[in-house]
Amino acid sequence: MRTILTSALALMLAASVAFTQDKGKAGAPKAAPAPGMAISSPDFEDGGVIPDKFTQAVQNAPSPKLDWKQVPAGTQAFTLLMHDPEPSINKTTEDVTHWMLFNIPGTATGLAGGLPAGNLPDGTIQIKGRGGNNAYMGPGNPAINPYHHYTFELFALDSKLALDANATREQVMQAMNGHILGKAVLVGRFKRPQ
Repeated sequence: MRTILTSALALMLAASVAFTQDKGKAGAPKAAPAPGMAISSPDFEDGGVIPDKFTQAVQNAPSPKLDWKQVPAGTQAFTLLMHDPEPSINKTTEDVTHWMLFNIPGTATGLAGGLPAGNLPDGTIQIKGRGGNNAYMGPGNPAINPYHHYTFELFALDSKLALDANATREQVMQAMNGHILGKAVLVGRFKRPQ
């Protein structure tokens, strides 16, 4: 009887030690994941109102300055899409493309404000947006509407895209499939002044 009792106590002690060790492993603090890629602008806050000088409220509005950080390892190029997701063009799911650039060098940490139209010297390619130009088109939501949310979507890619300035938004998005390492979003609101 004493042997059985001693064996039972030994088994309970071993189980208790094993449980404590497993609990210690499960309860151990885990390293925090690295923060995701982030995009911002010194010209307006995320969720804030885009100043009129970057919109169709003024003629020939320049593009705002954009900055990004925490880029994923292995990034070879970026694509930036600025669009107004709120309109429905011709009763379809199509929205308004205001600006799209791709093959931005993977070493870039942002875009200067006031970029010129067309392809840039660093290899960045701008496609035609809703305005028909290979350039930035500022927000233009009429004053009678509520604020629209102009969305800047930045994609980090593991390769450049084999497309040119005649590509459509759909072609660029399709070519990015399978190459996206990270994504960041910046939103600015706008409606024309009364």
